[in-house]
Amino acid sequence: MSAHPSLPEKNPASPPEASQPGAKKTWSNGSLTYTLGGLLVLMLLLLGGDFAWSMRERSVQPLFQILLRKFEASDFLTSLLIGSIPACITILVWPVVSVWSDRTRTRWGRRIPFLFFPTPFIFGAMVGLGYAPEIGVWVQKPVGSTGNPNPYILGVFGFFWVVFEVFALVTNSVFYGLVNDTVPRAMIGRFFGLFRMASLGAGVYFNFSLIGYAETHAKEVFLGIAALYLVGFTVMCVFVKEGTYPPPPPAVENDNLIAKVGRYFRECTQHRFYTYAFITLAVANLANMPINLFAIYTSKSYGIDTAQYGKFLAISYVCSFTLSFPLGWLSDRFHPMRTASACLAVYALAMTAGFFMVHDAAAFGVFFIIHTVLAGCFATTSMAVYPMVFPKSQFSQFYSAYSLLNHFMVFGAAPILGLVLKFTDSWYLLTFLISGVLGLISIGLWIYWYGLFNALGGVKNFVPPEPKVVEKA
Repeated sequence: MSAHPSLPEKNPASPPEASQPGAKKTWSNGSLTYTLGGLLVLMLLLLGGDFAWSMRERSVQPLFQILLRKFEASDFLTSLLIGSIPACITILVWPVVSVWSDRTRTRWGRRIPFLFFPTPFIFGAMVGLGYAPEIGVWVQKPVGSTGNPNPYILGVFGFFWVVFEVFALVTNSVFYGLVNDTVPRAMIGRFFGLFRMASLGAGVYFNFSLIGYAETHAKEVFLGIAALYLVGFTVMCVFVKEGTYPPPPPAVENDNLIAKVGRYFRECTQHRFYTYAFITLAVANLANMPINLFAIYTSKSYGIDTAQYGKFLAISYVCSFTLSFPLGWLSDRFHPMRTASACLAVYALAMTAGFFMVHDAAAFGVFFIIHTVLAGCFATTSMAVYPMVFPKSQFSQFYSAYSLLNHFMVFGAAPILGLVLKFTDSWYLLTFLISGVLGLISIGLWIYWYGLFNALGGVKNFVPPEPKVVEKA
């Protein structure tokens, strides 16, 4: 049976590669089988959706922050809207949507509905953010106020921002689930390498071409990004086809919220391999946070202006863009568990060395670029780790559990880091040492976790342990 080149065949019995002489080579993921043409079409569709998603992720928050400052939002309101509210929404939304998606069975699949239906709301929220100043002035008139319209404008901004965050986080919680369910395992590293290139390309384009118009033409920028997202994500959702899935476990009757929360955490942590996976990956992703959080302040402490700091970022983006696909290929060749841990080890050693070697602006520039590139290398290679180690049947649930732990760690670590810098009289170079130490700790955790991985089959024979569904609280 042959498939149209743009669509996968649904043939659970198909081998990963054709074995008959002269037969076309194929790649499989579950019930989906692709020829080379079908694989290329899948790549283009997912990359188009990922580019639109990345433009949304890399542009909306910076635009929003600039506009909040323009309309005189307080630091407290800014931190509330940018930090606290999205974090609370993440904690509330991700577990619910992830489990719901894993259990969903529709003619469109189990991921596409959660990506397609929020899209119009995200589009509408971005349009609303673009028109917020006009809407705020319009809202002020019926109130009869003739004073400063900024409070009304900020209120409109807040409303559309919350709408945007709710529906954007729904898509964020299942987007990697779609990749996990459609991309063949043999190609997963290269796919994520290409996704990383798309994300970096979106960031470079926005920062070089659009952010300069944020204050003068914010509405047009919002509308352009909204249109790109609407088209890119809709095309992906319409044309990417999911396969068939085994039926989900039967739902527990008369289940209350507390019982569901308890079962969620017990299912995710009942096997120690997953417990160490969550901890190891969360600490590893926490390692670059100290430098990232205070990088611009560190640069200013060495007399580096914003323009030069931007050049450092541009250089690192170009390097990361160039390395993304080769790193993906290496992950497919040697396994993401190996390539990600190697990138993490180099990062930890380099940042520890940076603490002792950065003494002036030039040295900071070199090690800041090294930091950004190596952190990007780990991000690229570790993206392919999740599909390899989390159970396919409940991928979104387990990915959300890791994400929750990572968020909680960031919440706890950020204020502690702030206090440390306060008591060291803003010794920002210390962030290099802290990042290096966190990286070394995560390498220690990774070594133990890798031992568990080998005990379950290792690179050649590992199969993610299927969690036992907890029926009772």
